[in-house]
This record gives sequence, structure tokens and C-alpha cells, in this order.
Amino acid sequence: MSDAAVYDRILLKLSGEALMGAQSFGIDEAVVARLGEEIKTVHDLGVDVAIVIGGGNIIRGLAASHKGIDRVTGDHMGMLGTVINALALQDALEKIGVPTRVQTAITIREVAEPFIRRRAIRHLEKGRVVIFGAGTGNPYFTTDSAAALRANEIHVDALLKATNVDGIYTADPQKDPAATKLTELSYQDVLARDLRIMDTAAISLCRDNDIPIVVFDLGGAGNIRRVVCGEKIGTTVS
Repeated sequence: MSDAAVYDRILLKLSGEALMGAQSFGIDEAVVARLGEEIKTVHDLGVDVAIVIGGGNIIRGLAASHKGIDRVTGDHMGMLGTVINALALQDALEKIGVPTRVQTAITIREVAEPFIRRRAIRHLEKGRVVIFGAGTGNPYFTTDSAAALRANEIHVDALLKATNVDGIYTADPQKDPAATKLTELSYQDVLARDLRIMDTAAISLCRDNDIPIVVFDLGGAGNIRRVVCGEKIGTTVS
């Protein structure tokens, strides 16, 4: 594995489900600790690391709305779930000596800073990992959209989307055995083929500002560092 990073600043998009491990709900502390160690290996390379984390291990607003909860209320509940996950990841990172800040798009001053763009950039410049919680702060927008928005605001070199598959396929590989992996795509390919690896707003925002997206499997040990060091794993959208 190379020891040289090809990016100076990244935004890592993690799903809430990534924190569950083998559980059906909640947070697996061992999984969060492993994620912290993986992120530390990238931070130790001198790379500025920002993170956007989802809340699907706790609640999804859209799913809640299908069960009778008002959609806006459900989305606000989901935002709070992402803050819980952000605090869990912060705890894991600081236990291994990585300085962090959590910033949230809705104000919860007792537990985290409000999102202030210039302050976030300053934290990164000082070597702190910045974890963004509460999505965009608006209902109807996914944490993928939040990741694309924050990536643009803090001027990252790449948005890394960690998933449970090893890249983008022509179809769902878990449902279609004939699905084939695509190693490189244009933004327009993703939109035109409706590949749905991220929502269209996120793809469009990255396209308009030339931020490459790397989709890769979070399950492989060391994969975050491999992507940061330029190994061709996963799928690159550019």
C-alpha cells in the first residue's frame, strides 16, 4: 500500500448503517472503534478529513413517514440520529488521539458547534477531523446531498462514498447476477442511467463544481486509506 496521499482534503460519506455491524439497529462500539482506526490512518498521512454521517441505523425520515409520522417530523428525527452517530464517532476518534470537532446544521450548542463554514475550514487547517451532523438541516434532503454540499463548501479534492458494495454496478449485484462493475463513469452517465448510488442533487452538485466521487466498499480493511493513496478500487465518477 502506498504511503503517499493523492488528495490533500477529502470528505468521507458514511451511512448510519455502517455503524451497526451485525446488529439490526443502533451502534456497535467495536465497529465504530475500527472505523476510527481507519480514519486515523488517513489523518496520519496529513490529509484534511471531513465526514458526513447518516442516521439510518436509528431512524430514516422517509421510512418513518410511511409508518404515519409526518415527513418533516421524521426528517428532523433522522437529523438527530445523525448527531448521535457523529458523537459516537467523535468519541472513538478522540480515544485514539485524533482531535475532532462536531458541527451540526441544526443548533444543539450543548453538544456540538453550529455549522460555520469558515470555522470548519479553520479546524481542518489545524489538523482536526470535522464531523458534520444533521444533514443540511432541511427536510427532504438526504445526507448524500449534505455530503455534496459540505464538500463544495470546504473545497475538498474528492468525495469518498463508503458503501457495502465495491463500486457502482450496471444493476444491483445482490439481485442481478449478470450485473457488472463499472470502474469509471462520468457524472452524466450516472444521471442518465439512473444508477442511484447517490441522489441526483448530490451528483449534480459535484458535477457542477468538478468534485470527483469515489464509491468503494467500506468493509475491506484499509480501503479508506487505499482510496486516499490513489489505488484503483471502487468506482470513480468524474
